[in-house]
Amino acid sequence: MGTVARVERRTGEAVAVFPWKPVLGVFALMTALLSTVVAFASRTVTRTDPVLQGPAWLDGWFQYDAGWYHAIATSGYFYVPGQQSSIAFFPTYPLTVRGLGGLLDDYQVAGSVIGVASGAASVLLFGAWVWRRLPRRSAVTAIAVLMLYPYAFFLYGAMYADSLFVLTAIGAFLLLERRLYWLAGLVGALATAGRPVGVAVAVGLVVRALELRALDRADRATPAAAEARVAAPGGGPTTSQPHGSGSGSGSARAAAPGWPAWRELVSAVRLVRWREAGVLVSGLGLLAWTVFLWLEFGNPLAFVEVESAPGWNQGVGPRTWFKITFLGTLVKGPYSVALLLTLQALACLAAVLLLRRVWRRFGWGYLAYSVVVLAIPIVGTKDFMGTGRYVLAAFPVMAAAGDLLATTEHRWLRPAALLLCGVLLVVLTTLFGRGVAVS
Repeated sequence: MGTVARVERRTGEAVAVFPWKPVLGVFALMTALLSTVVAFASRTVTRTDPVLQGPAWLDGWFQYDAGWYHAIATSGYFYVPGQQSSIAFFPTYPLTVRGLGGLLDDYQVAGSVIGVASGAASVLLFGAWVWRRLPRRSAVTAIAVLMLYPYAFFLYGAMYADSLFVLTAIGAFLLLERRLYWLAGLVGALATAGRPVGVAVAVGLVVRALELRALDRADRATPAAAEARVAAPGGGPTTSQPHGSGSGSGSARAAAPGWPAWRELVSAVRLVRWREAGVLVSGLGLLAWTVFLWLEFGNPLAFVEVESAPGWNQGVGPRTWFKITFLGTLVKGPYSVALLLTLQALACLAAVLLLRRVWRRFGWGYLAYSVVVLAIPIVGTKDFMGTGRYVLAAFPVMAAAGDLLATTEHRWLRPAALLLCGVLLVVLTTLFGRGVAVS
């Protein structure tokens, strides 16, 4: 770790302990509130699925993809070329549900328990991550943004893979920050085997590892600069300019003091040791999944092919890339669907606009992760359906949003934005409970 570790030990006492208990308490209250909303919304919905035997608040969390995950957990995978098949869903979450479901003898309960437990752990790890990287007001606001994000109901009990993926992504990066490279790679492998966008975790870990290596080399050369950088919130830029200021001209180092220029990242490749190479293990999750598909079904990329099956129609090509279906829905309707799709498109736009702040506040590794985890669903969906919850995985973007709201000159914007997010969260949770496809 070099100079950075020594500086962190000297400055460690000045960093307040993350208040995880009140955050966990708020999460528990949010879970109870949204479960009540789901129960109220689903009370008039006729549910004929034989696997649903729980109370209304539990059955309401079982929607759409939950049926696929339940089937995988109980019956395994199948693949029929040209038809919707369960191999479209990556294995980390459904296999975890299978393990816990076998112990509980109830796979529906297991799916929701894993969903809400992973959501709670994700919020706590995210809170710990921002607590050392942002000023107090920004960190608190970032936690609020994550918990009130309109599609955050996937953290509070839905039988979906999103919360477990967010947990493995944040966990991998936190382990990397502690220089536990091989453990970070192993947790990252769970992420790459958890969602199609999991490759973003592998990319982000590799870039961040190179960034840390470059920073260590610079710190050994200039110990005083290292102390100033690590003493600053987040151990990053030490500029006195307001975040996000600057014309954007000049070198990368001038634009974002404290972070290496991209050329330094490239040159850091030759400094990588066997220990740091452990982050490459993160790619084994995706590799293992493709090997399984090859051996079992004869097609290592079957999960890509099946996306174009009738009903999903997410084939690769210009019609998908240029969102022809989305534009057609905006023009011809149904306009209720167009509104839900547009809300997700706006979430993607906001996330993309925050990428520069991600870079300035958190560096190249977190930028690389955010770019890839956003680009895959944005480019790969025909109408932005599903992207609302995919943005949830871009946790550095959530942190950047909190920092923006906490530092803006317009003081009314912070409470107004959080209130709007909270209202939309309740509305979308209600629609989800009624069986409406909101993401």
